[in-house]
Amino acid sequence: MPKVRRSKRTSFSFPPSLPSRDSVVDEAKASSPSSLSSEARSMIIFLYGPDIYRSRQKLNEIIASYKKIHKSGLNLKYFDFKKDSYQEFKDEFQTISMFQEKKLVVLENTFSNAEFKRKFLENSKKFTDSKDIILFYTTDQILKKDPLFGFLKKQAKFQEFELLAGQKLKNWVKKEFERYRCQISDIALGKLIEFTGNDLWQITNEIKKLASYKKKQKVKEEDVELLVRPKIEADIFKTINAISSRNKKQALILIHKHLEKGDSPLYLLSMINFQFRNLLLVKSCESKGELYINDMRILSKKLKLHPYVVRKSMPLIKNFSLEELKKIYQKIFQVDLNIKTGKIDPQTALDLLITEI
Repeated sequence: MPKVRRSKRTSFSFPPSLPSRDSVVDEAKASSPSSLSSEARSMIIFLYGPDIYRSRQKLNEIIASYKKIHKSGLNLKYFDFKKDSYQEFKDEFQTISMFQEKKLVVLENTFSNAEFKRKFLENSKKFTDSKDIILFYTTDQILKKDPLFGFLKKQAKFQEFELLAGQKLKNWVKKEFERYRCQISDIALGKLIEFTGNDLWQITNEIKKLASYKKKQKVKEEDVELLVRPKIEADIFKTINAISSRNKKQALILIHKHLEKGDSPLYLLSMINFQFRNLLLVKSCESKGELYINDMRILSKKLKLHPYVVRKSMPLIKNFSLEELKKIYQKIFQVDLNIKTGKIDPQTALDLLITEI
């Protein structure tokens, strides 16, 4: 969880998770420099963006800080506008708070409720002038031209949570490992991200698992391969399974569907490569008489693969000889090189690869 600096100036008495304009600016600069308006004077907070893990983490941090000051929790209110109405929110907001406490009102799913948006904007002045805190939290995709979005960008203290990628994602993962007094090698870090993508929910669970397993020792590539189950989307798994089952017609249809919806050819090729590398490893063990069918853990530890991956590979290796798998693995390497050097169109390259498997 990101650290928040205490502001020297305090514009209101809300605790230091989002207490003043200054502290919000400090934190936002650390994660998303251009995302925060420093001109807002109202008591409205707006958290949004596709990274639900970090936005939810921030929401929980704000609520926890509020409860730390206002221990009764009687003036902390939630409204979900998939089921609640603007009138219910208005009635609650106008009710005098108990013990003269500042209210914190959390609003979710506001952008999908047309009535709420219209009436809130019509009566916006009473909300911007209020000393109570209104927190808009949304995970929905928002149109930039939405009037409520425009209002909040001008009037609220806001923070956008974009999906982490590249070096930002790597830095975030390293910091999470540090929370558990554990480190991870650069190679293992790359492998972990390859297996999980930028799903911070899964990454967090895997970090806990790896840190517990290593007991403060450095996490290595083989640890990730042993303990982390690769996240292969249901659609791509069907495609890879069709290729591995030598169902060329179905595989080509599915590959084209992926390309039509915008999936990267290199991403698809990396998934094919990952699958056939695993098949080659398991087949090699079979050829040496080293398949421990009765104890999958022995085989997975020997191959440094997750037991799930080994189990899924077992029935598929029957479709190939060891020599065939070696040739296919070499073809995949050559196709990858040809695409990256511009010698062949990516879609054509994938089509040819599948027809040759």
